[in-house]
Order: sequence, then structure tokens, then C-alpha cells
Amino acid sequence: MADDHIRYDILAQEALRGVMRKVLAEVARTGLPGNHHFFITFLTGAPGVRVSSRLRERYPEQMTIVIQFQYWDLKVTDTGFEVGLSFSDVPEKLEIPFSAVRGFYDPSVNFELEFDVKTDAQVEEEAAQPAPEPLTIVTEKKPKAEKKAAAEAEKKPAAAEAGAKGAEVVSLDAFRKK
Repeated sequence: MADDHIRYDILAQEALRGVMRKVLAEVARTGLPGNHHFFITFLTGAPGVRVSSRLRERYPEQMTIVIQFQYWDLKVTDTGFEVGLSFSDVPEKLEIPFSAVRGFYDPSVNFELEFDVKTDAQVEEEAAQPAPEPLTIVTEKKPKAEKKAAAEAEKKPAAAEAGAKGAEVVSLDAFRKK
């Protein structure tokens, strides 16, 4: 399989996070329309997540919040959102970067997005790995005679070079009626 140097997977994830960002920004501005409400699942250990120690103890890996009836101070930025929610009648402020969100679901219209998320440990592990060697391209100027010989060698099949019989290429003109 060819290497994906463009990283379409990352571009698609960012585009889908943009959908979530746009929806939340609109809800922050105008409120929830109709029956829409959201279940948002995020990794509590992802970089940039800010929740109380009480919530982090209760949800050490991930948690799902519901934005429906009782939420306040929803603020959306380019990188994440803040929201006030109540957990067992205790008000909490959560700060969640979009990069920490694993899932976004609106059950009123059965719309769901799933994302790949890296935890702090995965980010540290990648940072600890040595950087790949830079790619160096070396070109050599060859005399025309050498270039011609190299081009001729490329035209010969590898099997013929190894002494084995290769397939014979036959022109279609040999079979045409004249």
C-alpha cells in the first residue's frame, strides 16, 4: 500500500470536527432548536481537557456528557468548548478541546460522528520516538553514453537478465488481415 503523505485520514477528522464545532457554536448563539440534543463522549486524559478532580476520579478514561436541558455558559472556540453542567446537583465547568472528543451524537435525528483521539500517554510516546532521518536526494550527472546504456538496460526484462526465458511480446499487426 502506498504511503499517504497528504494524510486524508487527518483531514477528514478535522473536517468532521468542524461540523461539530459549527453546530455547537450555533447552539451557543441561539440555543438548541427543536428536539435536538447532544451526547458528547471525550477522553478525560486527553491533552487540554479540564474537569474537576472529582469527575476525573469517577471517569478516569472517558465520559459522556449530555447537552439538552440543564447546561449553561456554552462557549465555543476554534480549538474546543466550555460548558457548565450539573453532576449529582454539583455544578461543574468543563473545558474540552475538540481533539479530545471521541463521539458526537444527536439522537433526535440519529446523527453520529466518531473520531480518533490521542491520550497524553500516546502524545508523549510519539514525542519520545526519534525523528525520522531526513530524506536526501542525490543526483549524479552521467555522460550521455552511460544514460543510453542505463535506459537500454531498463528496457530489458529482469528475467532475460537472469538467463531465464521471459514472455515474448508480439505485435497485433502480425495477426491482422492485409
